[in-house]
Amino acid sequence: MIDLTKQSGFNLPGRHRAEKRFQWAGRSAIAISLLFLAIMVGTIFRDASGVFRQTQIAVQVDLSADPASVSYGRMVKAGLRGMFPDVTSRRDKKRLYNLVSSEGSFEVARMVTENPDLMGGTQTLWLTASDDLDLYVRGKVDTTLPERQRRISDAEIAWVGELQATGQLRRVINWGFLTGGDSREPELAGILSALVGSAYSLAVCFALSFPIGIGAAIYLEEFAPANRLSDLIEVNINNLAAVPSIVFGLLGLSIFLGYMGLPRSSPLVGGMVLALMTLPTIIIAARAALRAVPPSFKEAALALGASPVQAVFHHVFPVAMPGMLTGAIIGMAQALGETAPLLMIGMVAFIVDIPESILEPATALPVQIFLWADSPERAFTEKTAAAIIVLLIFLITMNLIAILLRRKLETRF
Repeated sequence: MIDLTKQSGFNLPGRHRAEKRFQWAGRSAIAISLLFLAIMVGTIFRDASGVFRQTQIAVQVDLSADPASVSYGRMVKAGLRGMFPDVTSRRDKKRLYNLVSSEGSFEVARMVTENPDLMGGTQTLWLTASDDLDLYVRGKVDTTLPERQRRISDAEIAWVGELQATGQLRRVINWGFLTGGDSREPELAGILSALVGSAYSLAVCFALSFPIGIGAAIYLEEFAPANRLSDLIEVNINNLAAVPSIVFGLLGLSIFLGYMGLPRSSPLVGGMVLALMTLPTIIIAARAALRAVPPSFKEAALALGASPVQAVFHHVFPVAMPGMLTGAIIGMAQALGETAPLLMIGMVAFIVDIPESILEPATALPVQIFLWADSPERAFTEKTAAAIIVLLIFLITMNLIAILLRRKLETRF
């Protein structure tokens, strides 16, 4: 009797060992990928841990003077000098003023605007501390270094100790990061203007790319004749899906801004550029969804007397819609993370105010991350990590919506 396990090509133990090695290689690759992902996410969260809380200083500000003759900035400085009357030299006064954010006067003005009853006397106001003081309070400053090698002096450290001892220093939730606009001072910089700009751009992108992409996919898949022109269009769509995104930015710069004269740095132009970039992805995904519908759906509708248009739009299209929506949301998620095309059309501008329409100047969240990452201040590095977390949350949310829509709407065959 012949033992097939020992014949050439029938070495079953060796094949089983090879299969085990392949399985362990795959598991190792997944484990390494997860390890690097955990390191990346952990690093981002570590750098962003201090952004969501901020340091504030209680300053007694004399608001009895007329702000028309005395600025709020002078009032804040006078309050700081009153807290530390021993500070007399010009150099020490400058360091004393650096305890509070350089935009503390605007904070006081905002408080007075929101509550006019503050005027007329001395009030204790909690003002945002400077980024250097905030880093020191959070233990991010190496005090063992010589004074000239760190951004906070020994005198400032002593003053912070006095403030902590008297309860004039506190840490609170930094709502301004989520509700404020950009600022040149890292302790006051927020992402709301960038979020609104991204939302407007994505709304314009979806309004343009989804109906055009779905219409093009339905025509090419269901009605277009099989000829050289259709083949050429299909090849070009596949090629456009692989074109670098900065090329679409150059196209928007030359046509939308240069030729059509649309507003620069506006979400309208940004959404139009993102729509051009997203169209190939939506068309390819929509055509794949249409091909996944069994031909019997359309054939049965035609056999019962429906026209080709009725068969497609009443029977094929509703079944393919979940896949189309999934492709569109994935394309929107890709557009949300794009930076290069928006840089080309001027959405890299410094925008403080929250845009109220798609025609006003705005920036986007990825561009805001790019701007903060390019800043030398260490506090902006932490802001960059926090903004990345917000961007990841939006991307994960959009992908979860795509998965839930597909599971809820898809038809089982």
